Amino acid sequence: MKRPVRIHNLGGAEAIILHRPHPTVQALTRQLTAIGLQVRQVWPALDASALGADFVFFDADMGHDEQFPWAPGTSPMPMIALIGSEAPGRIEWSLEAGAHAQMLKPVGDNGAYATLLVARATFDAQAALSDEIAGLRRRLGERQTVVRAVTLLSGRGEGDAEAYDRLRQMAMAWRVTLEEAAARVVAAGKDGDGLRNRT
Repeated sequence: MKRPVRIHNLGGAEAIILHRPHPTVQALTRQLTAIGLQVRQVWPALDASALGADFVFFDADMGHDEQFPWAPGTSPMPMIALIGSEAPGRIEWSLEAGAHAQMLKPVGDNGAYATLLVARATFDAQAALSDEIAGLRRRLGERQTVVRAVTLLSGRGEGDAEAYDRLRQMAMAWRVTLEEAAARVVAAGKDGDGLRNRT
């Protein structure tokens, strides 16, 4: 499914540059400041205050997992790898760390704006996909609960269709969704008769 790409207003956003003091930091800070971002450089690790940042640029050449206050690939904001060495191991690590975009070093006088937009779009798409997967898993779990409830209810000699209809009647009587009624039946672990008056 194609999602529309939104161009975000970056003015006032906060970017953290996790990089040792270096001309790269100076060049990147100039670009980000010109775009309207507030910039902070830190090294050697991010602290809890980084959780409020809008973007994190990190040194892929000297970076390691312990620099981040979150597990690899679970950053709460877009992450941008600053890559000087194109060694396969360093690129692989930056991807596992959760890079949503990259900039090659040395950083010049342009490229930051496009990189920010790509990182934001990638981060948003990844978050939307994670939400969609979580929703599908929840719905699958609910359907399995309905099947289990119908199986419990059909244990009295009713067919599946009759048991399903009985579950629907329970849901209407309790004024809950079919899935919630199924969860009650499964939690009771029997045919559901003891639940009939529950609200």
